[in-house]
Amino acid sequence: MRNDCIKSFVLAVAGLLLVSGSLWAHHGEGNSYDTAHMWTTWATVEEFDYINPHPAMKFSRSDKSGNVEHWVAEVDNNPSRLARVGWTKSRSMAALQPGTRVKLTVATAKVGGYLAYVRLIQNEKGEFICSEREEALPAVDLDGVAGGYQPDKPEESPKAGQ
Repeated sequence: MRNDCIKSFVLAVAGLLLVSGSLWAHHGEGNSYDTAHMWTTWATVEEFDYINPHPAMKFSRSDKSGNVEHWVAEVDNNPSRLARVGWTKSRSMAALQPGTRVKLTVATAKVGGYLAYVRLIQNEKGEFICSEREEALPAVDLDGVAGGYQPDKPEESPKAGQ
């Protein structure tokens, strides 16, 4: 009987350790996106999805030559945090309908390309939407700059024997 109690306790503790370990496995935006080089741009919402673990959006922006870029982004904050500050799914979806013009504060994916992490969204009135933040973040204005901020590509290593 006592061995069964000890075995049950050990299994329960092992189970808790396994579950708690997976909770710490969240990716974190700093691992995938260059958050040291935040930048802003005006964009048009193409699609917004209020999903876990983070909302997602597609947006387009134009460079100074009029070329249109289509971006895919993960949005800061998860739906439960957004709902706690009043940004429910219905309110967020209404504020970010396709065609809505917004100012975004973003970090480009470290691999480059048109992948980003959206930290802040502002409407044309300057109000922060779909966010728990109430003030701007330090960022460089790259509206109209082709590609926004793109991380430097690593230099190729010299070939062996040269």
